[in-house]
Amino acid sequence: MLSIVKGWVNRYFSQEEVVLLVLLLTVALVVLATLGVVLAPVLTALVIAFLMQGMVQKLKSWRVPHWMAVTLACMVLVGAIVALLFVVLPIIWRQLVRLGAELPNMVQRGQELLLLLPERYPRLISAAQIDEVFNLLGSELGGIGQTLLAFSLTNLPIFAGLLIYVVVVPILVFFFLKDSDQLIRWCTSFLPTERPMMHQIWHEMNDQVANYVRGKVVEIGIVAAVSYAAFLLLGVNYALLLAVAVGFSVLIPYIGAAVVTIPVAAIGLFQWGWSNEFFYLMMTYGIIQLLDGNVLVPLLFSEAVNLHPVAIILAVLFFGGIWGFWGVFFAIPLATLLKAIMSAWPTSEHQAEWEARRISE
Repeated sequence: MLSIVKGWVNRYFSQEEVVLLVLLLTVALVVLATLGVVLAPVLTALVIAFLMQGMVQKLKSWRVPHWMAVTLACMVLVGAIVALLFVVLPIIWRQLVRLGAELPNMVQRGQELLLLLPERYPRLISAAQIDEVFNLLGSELGGIGQTLLAFSLTNLPIFAGLLIYVVVVPILVFFFLKDSDQLIRWCTSFLPTERPMMHQIWHEMNDQVANYVRGKVVEIGIVAAVSYAAFLLLGVNYALLLAVAVGFSVLIPYIGAAVVTIPVAAIGLFQWGWSNEFFYLMMTYGIIQLLDGNVLVPLLFSEAVNLHPVAIILAVLFFGGIWGFWGVFFAIPLATLLKAIMSAWPTSEHQAEWEARRISE
């Protein structure tokens, strides 16, 4: 038994680079688990800087100086934050409060519609069952509405945290973009000079994850904007709120679209009933989802993430349960990282190939 364990360790942990990689991953997980809340502004700034690196490189390709490209990118970021805080969020909040106040009435109307079922299918469902379900649902939704309406200055810590993000994150993004080369050189100075496994992992991640993350942000924006325009043209209540939900639904493949269909259908049904407008809404929503999956995604993602659907769903559930929104957002990149590490993990065969390559060079 001891010889088997020793052979396994020698096979998979015989190189300095492997031990260092395991140590780095362990430290990263411990830091995120213990100091994730404290370091959230820094991590957010890193993500935003990573997303905006493409804009900086594009400006530099037009012979714009590095400092000016970084300044212009940060000005775009600040403009987006201002628009989000003073235009988009107030509208979303007003619609959310109005929706919370109307939820009991919507539940009552839904109950009236569903009470028609016992008349048509008395053997499958009874009026008492529907009343029991809706009484429970009405009390829960009424509490949600009161909570939204009671939102006041007692929630000042939320505003304080938001203020920290608004002020600190753009500053951090500026310095991450401005001094990216120095920061990368400083980080790599602690790594071994010969690191073929890390190079392989980095190239695979850079090819797939960079395109994925940037493309996903663009996809969210396009889907949300198109949905908002379509809902406005159809006259749907809470158009912006629903459009934001539809936009963020693309974060969770296979599940997000199915989940967001419920509020879209519910609001349309409570607004118009079983009318032509309701079916126009559902048809428009279906066309948006169809175009997103068959046109937009192939155009945005030049490098497909080669993961099985079961692996994607498990990654979303696992990382989302650990890190919330950011876990869901980065579930597929993190799963791709694990796949890249498993593919690049050195065995005795890899070691022989690397030694032969190093001798030939």
